[in-house]
Amino acid sequence: MHRSPPSMRRSTNGFKRTARSRVAPLGRLARLLPPAVMALLSGCSLEHGFLHPHGRVAHDERTLFFEVIALTLIVVVPVLVGTPWLLWRYRRGKNNNAAYKPKWTFSWTLEILAWGVPILIVAVLGVMVWINSHKLDPYRPLPSNQKPLTVQVIGLDWKWLFIYPDQHVASVNQLVIPTGRPVHLEMTSDTVMLSLLIPRLAGQIYAMAGMKTQQWLQADQPGNFRGENTQYNGFGFQKQKFRTIAMAPASFESWIDKVRASGQSLDCPTYKQLARPSNVDKPRFYRSVTPGLFSWVIHKYVLHPAPACGAAANGSHA
Repeated sequence: MHRSPPSMRRSTNGFKRTARSRVAPLGRLARLLPPAVMALLSGCSLEHGFLHPHGRVAHDERTLFFEVIALTLIVVVPVLVGTPWLLWRYRRGKNNNAAYKPKWTFSWTLEILAWGVPILIVAVLGVMVWINSHKLDPYRPLPSNQKPLTVQVIGLDWKWLFIYPDQHVASVNQLVIPTGRPVHLEMTSDTVMLSLLIPRLAGQIYAMAGMKTQQWLQADQPGNFRGENTQYNGFGFQKQKFRTIAMAPASFESWIDKVRASGQSLDCPTYKQLARPSNVDKPRFYRSVTPGLFSWVIHKYVLHPAPACGAAANGSHA
């Protein structure tokens, strides 16, 4: 019986060991991939996103989202279905169903389908974007027979300050609003650029130092919704989250009275301490606020010399 030389046997065994060493990590990866995917998806709870809206703005955003998907599927579905069909019908080998046309060069039908359908979809999407850009404009007041609630929002490292100028109270990392009433958020930043997002009530909007941006939203029913900063801003970014609590109007007034009866005053020294980079483990509440604090935070970035804290009158600068 013929036997391979020892050197060949050694090289063959070495090849097998090398092949096994390459396959083994792939096998481990295949075993670890499903748990890893499930772990990632476990943090993506759909019930906290805009697919389950609790306000008119988020509801309109979800409707637009599905309309865009439906239009794009007009192109995607034929491609996904037609490509396997073409590969099967015109496959190499004995296939009597495939027409052989060596002199075929042009088809009006295919040209119309290839160019006309995408042009039509782009035109429809353009009209939809134009209409919804005005309808979902974050600066556009929501129609209502009730007076809107104004909340001044200041983005800090790494927390959110909510000031109720008409009620003269404030809170940190907790936004409380009444149901069925438009809420007008006036936003700025006392640090780098931030982005505020409450998925179940409205889309995200940026807040920048020295500027005032706006967002209108409304909760249709009571609930507890997640809010967060989606713009990376350093070490404590992952913890810059807050709760938005929507409650009945009577409960909201009771909450205002409770804040007025407890907590401390948000004066200039207290604000400067609060503005230092830090995370807040639980919400804080302030029974009173220095007049013009929100305006001062904006003006100190655009006026030279910067005004003293509390010296700026109530107003805005955009």
